[in-house]
Amino acid sequence: MQDRVIRALADARYRASPEWLVQGLADQDRLERYARFLARHFYHERLVQFFKYSRALARVTGRQPETVLTQAGFDGLLPNVVLGSRETARAVARLAVAYVGATPASIPYLKDLLSYEEAMMEVEAGPRIWRDQGPVVAGGQPGKVPTAVEGTVILELTHDLPAVLPQLLRPWTTLPLAPQRPTTLLVARSPYGRVAVARSDATVAALVRFADGEHSLVQLAAQTGLEVCELEATVRGLVELGALRFATGS
Repeated sequence: MQDRVIRALADARYRASPEWLVQGLADQDRLERYARFLARHFYHERLVQFFKYSRALARVTGRQPETVLTQAGFDGLLPNVVLGSRETARAVARLAVAYVGATPASIPYLKDLLSYEEAMMEVEAGPRIWRDQGPVVAGGQPGKVPTAVEGTVILELTHDLPAVLPQLLRPWTTLPLAPQRPTTLLVARSPYGRVAVARSDATVAALVRFADGEHSLVQLAAQTGLEVCELEATVRGLVELGALRFATGS
């Protein structure tokens, strides 16, 4: 029974379903109020964590990302909220992006920053492994082909965000600026929920795009222009980051 109540608190669609209602395990009005309180608290924590740079810029933008939790847009999400799901994380993040992005303040790299924060919040969400199942094997194994992990994001930015992000969290009086130069970032999450960000390039982006669980290492090497030995080293690094995994080839 406890598991069913917890699921009802976390999953709004289950909470409204005949499957739940017929059980009569809780007062529905009180359950709904508490579930909505939990949803606001849950996504407040995530917005504070993943939009911390936008929060640091609030003195310029006049907009705190978590304000969206008190607005009609978030209320409209509540009938379909599933705590921890990638779908809900994406929807909440987009509310924050739209709200902060509408500021009249001029911050050259704000669009890039919001794309980065949205990706971080979305990538962190979704199912994960809660128990250790042994080390992840990253080498090229016979009969195994690499495939991109669902949720992995490649960001193509016009500003070098990693150069400015640490400055935003330090005391400042003059707005820190990011160098304007094309920057590619890879955002991935390990099966255990650790989000990693790494500088990337066109070769890595192509590898993640082509790694569909159907192409062998030799085929991927031909598509990315890498030697097989170079590709194997790159694949190992991407597996460790959580961007790729090995699937059994057909």
